[in-house]
Amino acid sequence: MGKLKTHKGTKKVLNVRKSGTVTIGHPGSRHNTGSKNAGFNRKVRSSSNLSKADARRLKNII
Repeated sequence: MGKLKTHKGTKKVLNVRKSGTVTIGHPGSRHNTGSKNAGFNRKVRSSSNLSKADARRLKNII
């Protein structure tokens, strides 16, 4: 039986924890952070959990 390859772009953005929850970083935190205000940078520094529906949808490619 054939196997599915991991989508490398998705792999770099998502993180699967031991419990099975999938975490994702906020958009806007990658580059050009010097021109963004400090409140925005603090807000996007933390990660958030992916919803169960999205995690189920992306399960095969991560």
